[in-house]
Amino acid sequence: MTGVAQRKGATPGQIALAWLLAQKPWIVPIPGTRRLERLEENLAAAQVELTAEDLAELDEGSSTLEIRGER
Repeated sequence: MTGVAQRKGATPGQIALAWLLAQKPWIVPIPGTRRLERLEENLAAAQVELTAEDLAELDEGSSTLEIRGER
């Protein structure tokens, strides 16, 4: 994720939110924050444009994560 973030000039958190926004239209991230700077960072994630290659890289990276708990 950090590679995509560096290429896009974004934070890893922004990339995570942008990736979620690029998923199904009914998936809506609801980030919480108590700081104005984090709110502004989260809002800026909507402006991050991920290419098909970016999404493939992020999907590949996320496929190695172990999912725990009930979903």
